[in-house]
Amino acid sequence: MSISHAPPNSPEPDISGISKSEDPGTGHSDHAALDLQPVVPASSRSLRIPRWLRRTAGPILLLALWQLLSATGVLTADVLASPGRIAQVGRDLISDGALPSAMGTSLQRVALGLLFGTLTGTGLALVSGLFRIGEDLVDAPVQMLRTVPFVGLIPLFIIWFGIGEAPKIAIITLGVTFPLYLNVYAGIRGVDTQLIEAGESLGLSRWGLVRHVVLPGALPGALTGLRYSLGIAWLALVFAEQVNADAGIGFLMVQARDFLRTDVIVVCLIVYAFLGLLADFIVRSLERLLLQWRPTFTGR
Repeated sequence: MSISHAPPNSPEPDISGISKSEDPGTGHSDHAALDLQPVVPASSRSLRIPRWLRRTAGPILLLALWQLLSATGVLTADVLASPGRIAQVGRDLISDGALPSAMGTSLQRVALGLLFGTLTGTGLALVSGLFRIGEDLVDAPVQMLRTVPFVGLIPLFIIWFGIGEAPKIAIITLGVTFPLYLNVYAGIRGVDTQLIEAGESLGLSRWGLVRHVVLPGALPGALTGLRYSLGIAWLALVFAEQVNADAGIGFLMVQARDFLRTDVIVVCLIVYAFLGLLADFIVRSLERLLLQWRPTFTGR
């Protein structure tokens, strides 16, 4: 039996490959079996560069360019110290204990401000997101305060709390509160209503819906808000430690500014960046741990 894909009375030959004569006894085709070759994607055949090397190539090239400009005199020490000089100053600050002590003081301020801001922002978001009356009472004042730059409140905080540690922690707390509030509130209100209906059909109580449906659904937004809050916390710390600080990384920067020490200033900025990256790494690790139930695209 022959099956042809060519139109009737067409001069074109049959290329279907199906109408082949077979031996009725053996059932084998007259043509030899095709050799199947595995298809290898082009991306697999290309040279694979380790990801850690790709991520470090940019900073290494930037440092090399920086050192080259410093060595050729394009960047003078009065404008920006060389990487070698900055590394030497960093070792000196670590050896005499000034930098570890300043880091401890700054970390304590950020930790307290982050704790108070997390409790405040999350609590307000839960009240506003779970209850309509809470939204009517809480959301409008929070949105009004959010538009006020928290840096502009520093003089008022000094009048209220003095020039000690309280105004510094209050500035960090205020900077942390609003990103967490917005993201937790959006996460709660973004939970799919079909999930709520499914939970109600299974007999979950109101607390059961909040615990098993609403809070897990809002967790991705809350962790995103926490990452934003950490970035703003370090930014707020820079401003807070300019307020009559006698310890901390900001205090070292103020002293370095008075003596035109660009090397010390850059060392402090690098410490700020390192601590910020460390905090972001911790939150991202929490995301991978707590959001294992949510498969996401991780890039190619």
